[in-house]
Amino acid sequence: MFELETAETTKKLRRVAIDPVTRVEGHGKVTLLLDDDNQVHQARLHIVEFRGFEAFIEGRPYWEVPITVQRLCGICPVSHQLAAAKAMDLIAGYERLTPTAEKLRRLMHYGQILQSHAVHFFHLASPDLLLGFDSEPTRRNILGVAAQFPDIAKQGVLLRKYGQEIIRHVSGKRIHGVGAIPGGVSKALTVAERDELRREVETMIAWARDAVGLCARLHETHPEFYESFGEFPASSLSLVRPDGALELYDGVLRARDAEGALIFDGAPCASYNELLQEEVKPWTYMKFPHIRALGAEAGWYRVGPLARVENCDFLTTPLAEEERKAFLAPSGGKPRHGALLYHWARMVEALHAAEMIRDLLYDSDLIGTELMAEKGARREEAVGVIEAPRGTLIHHYRVGADDLVTYCNLIVSTTNNNQAMNEAVRSVARRFLDGKEVTEGLLNHIEVAIRAYDPCLSCATHAIGQMPLEVSLVDASGALVSRRVKNGAGAA
Repeated sequence: MFELETAETTKKLRRVAIDPVTRVEGHGKVTLLLDDDNQVHQARLHIVEFRGFEAFIEGRPYWEVPITVQRLCGICPVSHQLAAAKAMDLIAGYERLTPTAEKLRRLMHYGQILQSHAVHFFHLASPDLLLGFDSEPTRRNILGVAAQFPDIAKQGVLLRKYGQEIIRHVSGKRIHGVGAIPGGVSKALTVAERDELRREVETMIAWARDAVGLCARLHETHPEFYESFGEFPASSLSLVRPDGALELYDGVLRARDAEGALIFDGAPCASYNELLQEEVKPWTYMKFPHIRALGAEAGWYRVGPLARVENCDFLTTPLAEEERKAFLAPSGGKPRHGALLYHWARMVEALHAAEMIRDLLYDSDLIGTELMAEKGARREEAVGVIEAPRGTLIHHYRVGADDLVTYCNLIVSTTNNNQAMNEAVRSVARRFLDGKEVTEGLLNHIEVAIRAYDPCLSCATHAIGQMPLEVSLVDASGALVSRRVKNGAGAA
């Protein structure tokens, strides 16, 4: 873990900070402690923003929550809206949605997967992959990609646009819409809207498949690098369908160890609190979840595209399943652990989402008008779990007899990946920085490892119990006047 043993040791080291980490959603930094020989003694990913959604959701009417909680993020609001809506379906007494409502929610969800994967891969990650980790920083961005690879950049922009248009048609707006409500959806899809989406869907499938091919070629060209970059053994967690298929909207929880053996399978989502435990550390605002039975040291895991593609038994769409088999072939179906494999798996999922969108657009239920389920017995507590683009997303609520929320716990995808991202930082720092002059290009290697997980740091910063706090007062010249620190236990 690169932990330091004494305060005296710390005095002999110099601190290098990457602040902020760029091309991610939200604000974070990395700190490295190096000795005079540039050997890495400590490497940490710090999440430095705090947002108290879990606290201020309490006291709100339950029917507001799906719309309110999506304000966590402008990149993945649909995921939060749907996870909260699934929980509030049960709170309000709606056990089963109508076929039209469920399929409209799924359509919106697959549109979210497609647009989010497209913006991450093409806009945020491709500058490193196509232009080089050490390329000129001023052109290592989407504009640099557009200049050198205009067709790839254009496809990325239009794939994202298509996903956002799906969200707009189902939810009313591209960002922070009002589509999912307790018990169903708020609007029907018109025939004209469906036909508009049909016209472009085959092109989107073709472009998504091209993106999978691009990822495969990058790995085939430099397998010695792409396989081992940011590599470390890790368990995985995701939803699967009861028959083992990849499931992004609903399902049961499955976890595998680093070798692919099952840790648990078929677990109801409502049992997450019996399976997982959260830990707080004093140097970050992000929690550290782990599998309760294995403990904090051995029980951490990763989530997201790589975990999902390796955790499931098959995909239900033919083109994406073909690509999944090709992805798994080099390891004989065993899990692989290089961070850059996330991009390949991410685009396999984008292809799967595009195929699922096509199937839904040719389903007659999609343009039905029965939007609300029949209401049954009210509940006081419920859990909604969904696979967001970045991984497993858990929403847990309790609601009083007065319809006001009394408890809210969110374990978001990036929080589930917290320890894994720290391990990736350490792995890359140890491999590329030890004993070398620290350059911008080498530091970007660390950012590349973090970006592979597509972190949404805004979503991930929620307090549980006491959280650390540091306040520094500086004068007009920048000199430190005073500093006050509160540790994780609340002591100053």
